[in-house]
Amino acid sequence: MLDLDPDTRSETHSQTAQSSRLGSIVVATMLIIIGVITLYDTASYTDIDSKVFPQTSALALILFSALAIGKQIIQPTTVSGIEVGVWWRRLALVSSMLLACAIMPYTGLLIACIVTFVLGLIASMHDQWTQKKAMIYFLSGVSIIVCFYTLFKFVLHVPLP
Repeated sequence: MLDLDPDTRSETHSQTAQSSRLGSIVVATMLIIIGVITLYDTASYTDIDSKVFPQTSALALILFSALAIGKQIIQPTTVSGIEVGVWWRRLALVSSMLLACAIMPYTGLLIACIVTFVLGLIASMHDQWTQKKAMIYFLSGVSIIVCFYTLFKFVLHVPLP
């Protein structure tokens, strides 16, 4: 393996850190734009109850993205996070969420959330799997999902797919 001299290594690290800061700012800016588009879209909603969640989420997205940009400008990070970790875990997590969106009209919210939870858990589990651990995680996840479903469906009367 080719070992770079200290000056070249420092320069390469500096370029990587610079591109990481720029990438963070670009992504945060895109999230702000998405938040603004969401706010614009929800302005046309006629039912006031339908506006609350998307507007709150959009405002939080805009606020936290602006804070992320400010932090990158004021106190830039020196560690690039994209190179750290396993790429398939990220892909599996995002894919599980997209899969839930795709199957939700056919299976309903409850089944789609359980599928997403299981796939997301598989993607995020770094420790050794044991039968006991798998059972505890699955049962606790299902109970949390069922409790939220019950809360939204029967207590708050939110129409769910």
